[in-house]
Amino acid sequence: MILRSIDDPMTDSDSKSIMRSLGEFVGHVVKGIKTDPTAPQVKEVGRSVETEDRGDVVLRRTTIEEVELRKPPQPGNGETPPSP
Repeated sequence: MILRSIDDPMTDSDSKSIMRSLGEFVGHVVKGIKTDPTAPQVKEVGRSVETEDRGDVVLRRTTIEEVELRKPPQPGNGETPPSP
């Protein structure tokens, strides 16, 4: 028995076809191959937009808040860990 939430897009009569599921799977595999595992992970945690209309000119300021997760250096590879 499969339980699904009300917000699940698969609950309507048009569920995903096998080709769509296969395409999503291949897309995830390709993304995994292209992704550099040593690169820091960046997660967007906030975004705010301030807009000001000055006649013929619109001023817009966008602030993006991100968190960058870095892997700590491995001991024994010659790197010194950053001091707090």
